[in-house]
Amino acid sequence: MSIFGLLIFVFGLLLLTVGNRLAVLGAGVGALLGLAFLVFLPGAQDNLLWLVIPIGLAIVFALGSGLAKGAINLVTLALGALAGGAVILAVLDLFRLDFGLVNWLLALVGAVVGAGLMAKFKDWGVIILASLVGALLCTRGLQMMVPTLSEMLASLVGVVLLVGGIIYQGKLFGKK
Repeated sequence: MSIFGLLIFVFGLLLLTVGNRLAVLGAGVGALLGLAFLVFLPGAQDNLLWLVIPIGLAIVFALGSGLAKGAINLVTLALGALAGGAVILAVLDLFRLDFGLVNWLLALVGAVVGAGLMAKFKDWGVIILASLVGALLCTRGLQMMVPTLSEMLASLVGVVLLVGGIIYQGKLFGKK
């Protein structure tokens, strides 16, 4: 489990640095969505599904994002919606909150916000969503490697990584 956590953490760092590339963002959204789905599959942590679902969705989303560059606006809108829903599910899981059906309603709200962000501010939307997905993957990976990591410390690390990813990808420092 800790090797998989390290893999998720490293992938999150990749998203924080080069997540503004559409295929990388697609892979990150797929991995985060796969991790969110694992919560709803009882016993998935005990078998190979723990690896297959997030990695499989990451590959499918990366290929889909790479192949569909011709329909870039539609792809970014769809990735924004999926990322928004996946982020909500990951944050709920980060704090170990389970509201049943309300989780899915919150994910739907996150999807609408993500799609709206991508429609209005495409370039910055990609940077912000890539940084958010990368930060969440890093915190999930850290929690897998260090199960005693508190939710408060994990969320603090996530916020620092989010801000760092936005600053780095948005080239906010060192800009002339």
